[in-house]
Amino acid sequence: MTYKKVLTIQDISCVGQCSLTVALPIISAAGHETAILPSAVLSTHTAGFTGYTFRDLTDDIPPIEAHWQKEGISFDAIYTGYLGSTKQIEYVKDILQKMGAPGCVSFVDPAMADNGKLYPAFDDGYVKGMQTLAFAADFILPNITEASFLTGIEYQERYDEAYIKKLVAALHERGAKTVILTGVGYTPDTNGVVVSEKSGLSYYKHKRIPKNSHGTGDVYASAFVGAYMRGKSAYDAARIAADYTVKTIENTIDDASHWYGVKFEPLLPFYLEQLA
Repeated sequence: MTYKKVLTIQDISCVGQCSLTVALPIISAAGHETAILPSAVLSTHTAGFTGYTFRDLTDDIPPIEAHWQKEGISFDAIYTGYLGSTKQIEYVKDILQKMGAPGCVSFVDPAMADNGKLYPAFDDGYVKGMQTLAFAADFILPNITEASFLTGIEYQERYDEAYIKKLVAALHERGAKTVILTGVGYTPDTNGVVVSEKSGLSYYKHKRIPKNSHGTGDVYASAFVGAYMRGKSAYDAARIAADYTVKTIENTIDDASHWYGVKFEPLLPFYLEQLA
């Protein structure tokens, strides 16, 4: 296996099992050197906790990039997650353009919406900024809500295969290269992932677990990046990431005290078995 250097750009929620505290261990476990660029530092994530602290690191991004350039540092892959502002998006676009090694692969998880709504901190201006970032990447990993905002196609809570194909086609028309569309389930008891590449569209179906768990999108995207950079195909990486994410939810679902995330760490051996 070739040793890869992967940069991931997102926030640090010190407690809560999301963003960088998920991406760093999962991608490292996949065997890659994992560098980080934190966009903000929070004491906890914002879903269910109150009184959390927040420090915006937007102004730190340009000098960090400048220092990396001075040192001749570059990356084999760059993976972005939650970004706090349109200003950060512009900074990240510059990093994608300047900090990649030859053949660098870029992954963008739009991380801005779910269940038909934008996250409270975001507006239409942020969506427009995210469009310019997402459609310039090699891989985009939206959920259905994010895909609808990125394309301007009305969100549908109930949908069929024709609607999903319309969403995916619109993403490609706007510039997306490879689309990994998550949270696609056509029956009440199933969920899945659509993988759309130049070679065509494929679908991986898995069981639906009737529980919303914070941070599972970050678990999925990180596991996908780790698997793909390990040499797996896009479809196999999507399948591995989905199976791993489902396992982490199952590992947590009976523990009411662990409401703030999923116990993904004990399942890392399972993830590594799938990468073998």
